[in-house]
Amino acid sequence: MPSVSRRDLMAAAAAVALAPAFASAARAQKLPKVEFLYSPFADYAPFFVARELGFFRDFGVEVTLSPKGGTAETIQLLASGNTEAGAATWGAGLFNALDRGATVAIIATSARMPASVPSPSPFMISQKAWDAGIRTVAGLKGKRVGIPGPSGFGMFSVAKALEKGGLTIEDVEPVYLPPPATAAAFANGGLEAGWSIEPFARQLEKQGLGRRLVEDHTFGTELGLIAFNQDFVARNEDAVVRFMAGYLKAARLLDKGGWQDDKILDIVAKYTGTERDALRGIPYTVRSEDGAIDMASVREQEEFFRKRGALEYKGPAKIDAVYRLDLLKRANELLASKP
Repeated sequence: MPSVSRRDLMAAAAAVALAPAFASAARAQKLPKVEFLYSPFADYAPFFVARELGFFRDFGVEVTLSPKGGTAETIQLLASGNTEAGAATWGAGLFNALDRGATVAIIATSARMPASVPSPSPFMISQKAWDAGIRTVAGLKGKRVGIPGPSGFGMFSVAKALEKGGLTIEDVEPVYLPPPATAAAFANGGLEAGWSIEPFARQLEKQGLGRRLVEDHTFGTELGLIAFNQDFVARNEDAVVRFMAGYLKAARLLDKGGWQDDKILDIVAKYTGTERDALRGIPYTVRSEDGAIDMASVREQEEFFRKRGALEYKGPAKIDAVYRLDLLKRANELLASKP
């Protein structure tokens, strides 16, 4: 029998010791990959938490989070296959795209307004306007009101807030700008009021630039949805299910008190570009525990845009044709099997 040198024994021992690491690396390389588009708002927190706490990887999917613009850009990138997944708000552009046959699959809710105050998406008045004597919604007639876009949830939300004072969008001067730009507009007198969302709403308050005027206007309203490119879903149903299981685990963590954890706040601060203390105690959006969408709320928003003449079709949008409840059910089952 040939002799074995000490060097051979050491090499063999090293190979055995490194085998688990190589196997782990090999498994990591084989994980399906998903790029997810997000906005730097607190309502995207479940995705930030699932990514940073390893929930996505625990369920077997590699996720990259990429910043994006608005819903229109998200749906365009998804439909064209330039990215795999993203969240979007309900609005006229999305409804029209679905009716035209946009190649996206809707999987679950991404955020819903809570049925309580304070609101994570309040209608705010500038401190300048308040000091000038505007103390009610009715007092905003003819004034400049900030809205993030002409056909999305922000428009719907502002309209519902204006109703509290007997006004409509036509009674004010809409100024379209993203929530981060509201601070400068409030400071320089460019806006009297506007839509906001956390963490920007809290920042406006802390800086003394604005205050909450209406908060009870969108109780329980569906804010957004999670969508995937349809071709990606057809080829990678298991990856979608794994992604959703990681998301649901993070969402439940947040909805059951996770916002009290400094580690969670640090994660959200990283993606929203805010300080941890600015996030502490803010109101936040919620979700149904199983991720299901309240379709009655969605149809209410659709009808709002139909009355505004913003829809290009008649009848209800073909949401059921692309709403993959089967995959959401599987994600819930997977999470139940591996809590």
